[in-house]
Amino acid sequence: MASLDFEQEKKNFKSFYESNGKRIADARDAYIRIIASLMKQFDPGEVPKIEGRIKDQDECIRKFHRKYQGKLEADEQPYEIKDFISDLIGIRIVCLYEDQIPVVSALLQGQFRILNVTDKISAVESTEDSFGYKGLHMDLALNDEMASLPKYQQYLGCPFEVQIRSLIQDAWSMLDHKIKYKKSIPIDLKRRINILSALFELADREFKEIRDATTELMQQATVAPVSDPVDEAREAAGQAATAVSGKTVNAFNFMRVARHFFKEFEFEAYKVDDFVQDILELDSGFQKSDLHKCLKENLKTVRDYREHVTAENPDKTFSPYSSIRHCLYLSDPEKFLRILSKGTRERFAGWVRARNSA
Repeated sequence: MASLDFEQEKKNFKSFYESNGKRIADARDAYIRIIASLMKQFDPGEVPKIEGRIKDQDECIRKFHRKYQGKLEADEQPYEIKDFISDLIGIRIVCLYEDQIPVVSALLQGQFRILNVTDKISAVESTEDSFGYKGLHMDLALNDEMASLPKYQQYLGCPFEVQIRSLIQDAWSMLDHKIKYKKSIPIDLKRRINILSALFELADREFKEIRDATTELMQQATVAPVSDPVDEAREAAGQAATAVSGKTVNAFNFMRVARHFFKEFEFEAYKVDDFVQDILELDSGFQKSDLHKCLKENLKTVRDYREHVTAENPDKTFSPYSSIRHCLYLSDPEKFLRILSKGTRERFAGWVRARNSA
C-alpha cells in the first residue's frame, strides 16, 4: 500500500524486485523477441544490435529519490517506488545510421503504447556548448491488442524503456559514461571533450553520406549500358577495346555486367568487392568493357563445361563466380593463370583441348 515512509517503501520495492525477478527477466526476453521480429518484418535498415538489461534495484531507488521523492512528499502524495520506474527493463537498439532512428521509433510507436519520449538528439543539437551522447529514449508498454493475448498476460504492468542509437552514438555513449565529473572539469578539458563529441557526430554524418553516395553509384551502374557504345564500335572495327573509356572494373559496374549474364543470381556486395580485387590483382587495368567482352565471347563454352562437370558430379556446385573465373582464364590463360586453382585449371584446360581436337 502506498505511503510517505521512504524507508518502508524502499523495503517494499526490494521485496517486489526480488519476488518478480523471473517475470521481469522473461518480459525483457519477450520484448527483445517482439522487437527483433518487427525489425525483420518491416526492415527499417540493418540493425546490428538489440539487447536488454534489468536495472539494478539500488539504481532504481536512487533514481526515484533524485527525480520524484521530494515533490511527492512536498505534495503529501503517497507513493510506491515501482510505479515510477518505467525503465526497470531496458532495451537498446543500435542502427547503422542516424537516419534510421526516426524510422525505428515510428515502427515501435505503432506497435506499443507510448508512455514517454525523450529526444536526446534534439536536446544536444539545440545547445551550443553542451556535450553528451545522442539517442532517442522511449518508455513503452504493451498495447491493448497485445495485452489481451494470453501469452502476454504475465507481462502486464511491465513497461520498458527503449534506447535507439546509431552505431556511432552507441560508441560515444560508452565513452561518454566513462568521463566523470563532466560539469566540474576544467574548461580546457571540456573543450577537448566537445571536440571529440563533434568528431563522433561528423563520423555519423559521413557514414550516412558515404552510404547515400554508394547507393547512388549502384543505381547509376544499374541503368548504365552493359557495354560502352565506344567500345562496341571499336570491337566492330577489330580494334582493342581496353583503355578506351577508362572505366576500370569496380564493384558497381561489375554487378551491372554480371547481372546481365546471370539474371537469376543474387550477387552480394561484399563478395563482389573481394572478387573484383582478385581480378585487379592480376590485371590492374581490367575494364568494364573487358569483362563484358570476356563473358560475351567465352560464356557459352564455359556453360558447356559446367554441364560436363555437373553431369559427371551431380553434387558439384558451379556458381556464376566459378563461371566468370573460367571465362577470364579462357580469355587470357597467361594473365589469369591464378584465377583458377591448379587442379581446376588443369581439368578445364584438358577439357578445352579435347573439345578443340574433337
